[in-house]
Amino acid sequence: MSKILAKIEKAEHIVLISHINPDADSLGSASAMYTMLLQKHKKVSWFCKSSEIDQKLSFLPWFEKIKSRFPASADLAIAFDCADKKRLGVEIECDLINIDHHITNTNYGDLNFVEPDFISTTELLYDLFKKNGVKINPKMATAIYAGLLDDSGAFLSQEVDGTTFATVVELIEHGADFKLCNKKIAKSVSLAAFRLKSVMYKNMLLEESAKVSVFCLSREDMAMSGAVAEDCEAPLEESLYLPHVEVAVLLREQRDLGIKCSLRSSSTVDVGKIATLFGGGGHFSRAGFEIYEKLSLDEAKNRVLDLIKKEL
Repeated sequence: MSKILAKIEKAEHIVLISHINPDADSLGSASAMYTMLLQKHKKVSWFCKSSEIDQKLSFLPWFEKIKSRFPASADLAIAFDCADKKRLGVEIECDLINIDHHITNTNYGDLNFVEPDFISTTELLYDLFKKNGVKINPKMATAIYAGLLDDSGAFLSQEVDGTTFATVVELIEHGADFKLCNKKIAKSVSLAAFRLKSVMYKNMLLEESAKVSVFCLSREDMAMSGAVAEDCEAPLEESLYLPHVEVAVLLREQRDLGIKCSLRSSSTVDVGKIATLFGGGGHFSRAGFEIYEKLSLDEAKNRVLDLIKKEL
């Protein structure tokens, strides 16, 4: 962190990067850093290639500052929660700092601070702030709590322990609006998401003696419901609470004709390992990848299931 802070001190224009299709962790990390840089009176911009960002996260501080155009005058960029450089969505010509918690991170930055032991990148950032005497205000605390809440599955993931809740207590003491975060991230749902959930549950398959739940979504399914990619996450993760289910699989056709696969595991199967075999990445219990071969959803499903069977 001392090297990161030294880079920040020297920089004239710093750009914070949230990855393509950002979640609360990537956005929360950038939001917290945005506040810190303003405290240092730095010129700061916030970049995200995605033009459509989940509006339920618009409560995060400085959300309205996000731009989809990377500023040419930047002399330092900081990427958050992005394991692979291609997910930045832009070629970086200035110095790049990579801050992340994914074990599959490719260390693509000029400076890399990657710590897989942390549940979220916001939790990692909070630890770095504390160790370097950075003052945490309510905006920063709210952004950090939001990322930790989301990446821990509302504190239900296997990685959560007493240290996690000790961190939560500290963030609340710093003024984190935890009630707002809980409402927006854990409970808020759109009409489109409601419609999509009914489609997903209706078409859900149980494979391998009901140990694997499988969801296949076509472009037509997404279009008819009006849902966005993030709306698929809740039903996928909820299926892990069905009796016997150990792995949940979502295969979704994308607009560019590729297939996006999201994987979730209750505890027994390392889905991060499976994702890396397809060029993706993630964690033991949460991972994903994309397929750009000419495969049908059914063909892609069979290929993924073959690998899951070996792990089971």
